[in-house]
Amino acid sequence: MSKMQARLAPEAYRQLREGEKYYPIVPAGDSPFEVTPRSVGIGLVMAMIFSLASAYLALKTGQGMEAAIPIAILAIGLANIFRRRSTILENVILQSVGAASSAVVAGAVFTIPALYMLDIEVSFWHIFLTAFLGGSLGVLFLIPLRDYLIVKEHGKLPFPEAMATTEILVAGESAGRQAMTLIYSAAVAFFFDLFVLTFGLWKEIISFHVIGVGRWIEERFSMAVRVDGLSAIVGLGYVVGIKYSAIIAAGSFLSFLVLIPLVHYIGSHLSGIIPPGAIPIADMSVDEIFVNYVRLIGIGGIAGAGIMGIIKSAPSIGRSFKLGIKGIAASRIEGHADVRTERDMNFRDVFIGIAAVGICLWIFFRSGLAPSLVSTVGVLLALGISFLFTMVAARAIGLIGTNPVSGMTLATLIITSVILTRIGLSGKPGMFVALIIGGVVCTALAVAGAFATDLKIGYWIGATPRNQQMFKFLGILVSAVFCALAMMLLANTYTFGSMEMPAPQASAMKEIIFGLMGPEAGVQWILFSFGVVISVILAMSGVPALAFALGMYLPVQLNTAVLLGGFISYLVGRSSADEKISKERQERGILVASGYIAGGSIAGVVAAVIAALGWDAFLMVHYSESLSELAAIGMLALLSFFMYWYSKRVRA
Repeated sequence: MSKMQARLAPEAYRQLREGEKYYPIVPAGDSPFEVTPRSVGIGLVMAMIFSLASAYLALKTGQGMEAAIPIAILAIGLANIFRRRSTILENVILQSVGAASSAVVAGAVFTIPALYMLDIEVSFWHIFLTAFLGGSLGVLFLIPLRDYLIVKEHGKLPFPEAMATTEILVAGESAGRQAMTLIYSAAVAFFFDLFVLTFGLWKEIISFHVIGVGRWIEERFSMAVRVDGLSAIVGLGYVVGIKYSAIIAAGSFLSFLVLIPLVHYIGSHLSGIIPPGAIPIADMSVDEIFVNYVRLIGIGGIAGAGIMGIIKSAPSIGRSFKLGIKGIAASRIEGHADVRTERDMNFRDVFIGIAAVGICLWIFFRSGLAPSLVSTVGVLLALGISFLFTMVAARAIGLIGTNPVSGMTLATLIITSVILTRIGLSGKPGMFVALIIGGVVCTALAVAGAFATDLKIGYWIGATPRNQQMFKFLGILVSAVFCALAMMLLANTYTFGSMEMPAPQASAMKEIIFGLMGPEAGVQWILFSFGVVISVILAMSGVPALAFALGMYLPVQLNTAVLLGGFISYLVGRSSADEKISKERQERGILVASGYIAGGSIAGVVAAVIAALGWDAFLMVHYSESLSELAAIGMLALLSFFMYWYSKRVRA
């Protein structure tokens, strides 16, 4: 270990010159502790915790959490509690296993909740197998690409998230101090949100009725301005930043301050019931108009943004596919190189694994009462589309740190629905198969992108690729189990697609697939098309259409809270004239916000457990609504001030 570097070599940040070679922090000739009960065990605990947190946050706000960096920070911090300090390679394995959580959840929440919304029976095995088989495909398809994507493309793909995580793991001591900031913030957020959700010590949603303004504009103009006071959502806004939080909030303002009043004004001059509403518009509240009409425009906007993303990415998809084939052809047929840092899983085992996933999927579809032909077509679609898009997802993560999984999943559902309808499968059986295929593909792509990040971290530091590959499956297994448990728990406590648990991406997928395979139109297509047109206009204007459309779909209280977090981020970033100090404060704020997200999300899951057990009726405190809202305003102000103050605690 004497040869181990203390920091990344300059070659880590640039393309290699001809004949030049990159030497990782841990030399290939060294064999420090890597796969140990400590690294795998703590990684699995992280996978459990962050699967629960990610599922809650993604279903609540439509945006998941990136677990890689918080887990890396916690890995460094936890290393100090053992007599033998963890090696950097143990921390790489810990981070890789734990980070499977957010990727698995990101794939599952796009499609599985749509099964609930379509009133299709969903079991634990449906969710678990979709997530596990999809995640396994993501790893298996990426293994043959590792040498090309991670090694031969070194320097051409910057891998921004992987670089940030690597620098945290290398930093060591400073990252250990950062872990305490993360833990303290998570503790504050956990108790804050639990006091709201389980004990009701103050209101979650501030409607400003107590000061008269909120009630007046709602009754007089059918407008609504509200704020959700949960710490997890405020933390999410800080991470998103002022630019995108403002765009998301702008979508909500269009819905709640323009479209809803417009629908109410027109409806007040009409008699009768206008579908899909069940009562006259004149008798509807703000929320009823939103759910029955305006939200459908937001769904159209989400779909339009996804379709434009696929069209825009078509050339890149073609190039990535060609590069993927080239990379596989150039790779070694047997993955057992003599050099430790170049050892991959045996390619024969990879192909056996892909075949095993295909067989399991076929049995899965047959158990769902799909005919043999449909099951076979479903397997071929899942494997083929996953293979086609895996390189796209991995290269997107490498280039810009963002995975365009929403558009690719939407394309998968449309292609699958059309093909299944052509071979005679429609209605609920067809929608079940199509959504499971979409879920498998979506999870495969999310995991492939995240795993590319893990492999790049391992390449920079000097991990053994085969160890990362083998134990990633264990992380996916545990993440799939806890993702399924979280989703079933939240479905039992809330209604997916409701104001309390919007599940926006799955709602869009549900409406599209019902329109393609259902007995009648699944959406009011004129409203849906309005959203598509709005997304096109936004794209022409240079506004990120998906973020704006997501804001149109989500309740306004969620997005004003996101905007609040973004505004705090803006203030922290400009809290010092010294640019270096401001940057350090901003980075500390990211840790505080990540703690808010993790702690608040876990509190949401705990509150759902308590509600499912029926204990919330005994624990909930009931008192004047006016006092409850005043308390909520004061507590949200304190929460925001704490985030600002704690983020600024950087020595000059």
